[in-house]
Amino acid sequence: MDFRWLVVVPASIVLGFLFDWLNVPAAWILAAIVASGAAALISQRDMPVNKHFYGISRGFIGIMAAVPLTLSSASQLIKYVPMGIAVGIASIAVCMVGGLLLAKMQKGAISRETGVLSLLPGGASMMPPLADELGADFRYVALTQYLRLLCVSVSLPLLVTFMPHPSGDTDASLHANTQWWVILLIVAIAAFGEPLGQKLRIPVASVMGPVVLTVLVSFLLPDDVTMQPLEIFRIMAFLSIGWVCGGGLSMPTLRHFGRQLPATFGLIALILGSCATLAVPVMTVFDITYFEAYLATSPGALETVLALSSEGGAGPIVVSLQIIRLILVLTVAAYLPHILRFLFRGRGKTS
Repeated sequence: MDFRWLVVVPASIVLGFLFDWLNVPAAWILAAIVASGAAALISQRDMPVNKHFYGISRGFIGIMAAVPLTLSSASQLIKYVPMGIAVGIASIAVCMVGGLLLAKMQKGAISRETGVLSLLPGGASMMPPLADELGADFRYVALTQYLRLLCVSVSLPLLVTFMPHPSGDTDASLHANTQWWVILLIVAIAAFGEPLGQKLRIPVASVMGPVVLTVLVSFLLPDDVTMQPLEIFRIMAFLSIGWVCGGGLSMPTLRHFGRQLPATFGLIALILGSCATLAVPVMTVFDITYFEAYLATSPGALETVLALSSEGGAGPIVVSLQIIRLILVLTVAAYLPHILRFLFRGRGKTS
């Protein structure tokens, strides 16, 4: 047992209530990041979160993400597809250019495939095995994807503090259904959504499995019943996100990748800025807040994005655009060697 959790858990809860009382956005996520990050940095060791706890917490996040979809008509969701494809292609193009620059700056130390896979926005957990299968350096990809995920996850709760939230924002827990059978159904989806998603080969099954299952189940429920989880489940999910982000802030992890940090952080900052710029036309076209548009175009950290989206009262555009881009990212990753051969036909394999 890691006894650091005896300090981190109560500290996270106390800070969470304090931040919530102060009306700090993403209060529970920030509280968990502060508590676990401090413990990890002081002890100079990672703080891995229990895989079963994190698994069911991701399930709750998937359910929360699906709730706006269940409350929206198909015609409302379809209208996001053209913009979702446009934003997805634009953000992937920026990340591909960044990945190729990263490979070039390493002067042949890594391949183009490795550089691109290390910066693709989304599906971080799937990129290392894809890299291994495609012959890229999966260790480099895993570390760079970790840094991208860390930067996005830590910066999101801080940045959204300065953004106006949707005017209809309310505490989602007020709408949570307290019927016992609905609570059991929600817990079951959170627990079994991932393995079911894996069997159905759904991308990023840990989140998308519960999303798909929640949407399907909602069609069978009465109109006055929602799948919104209870507040205790929401807090549990938010804490898990913060602990995963903060617990990875230990110095040994960063030292391991020290030589590439300047170039990597510079390109990650470029990608963050580009995606933040893409949020402007999304905000204008759909007449939504920049908060919603920024989350919809954020480069990855899907679980944190969806958690913040749920807490901030964002509409279905966030999950819709993120899902569309995720599908595009996984498609590009799977066919990356063919894409690069087409782009660099007649040139060398590595830069």
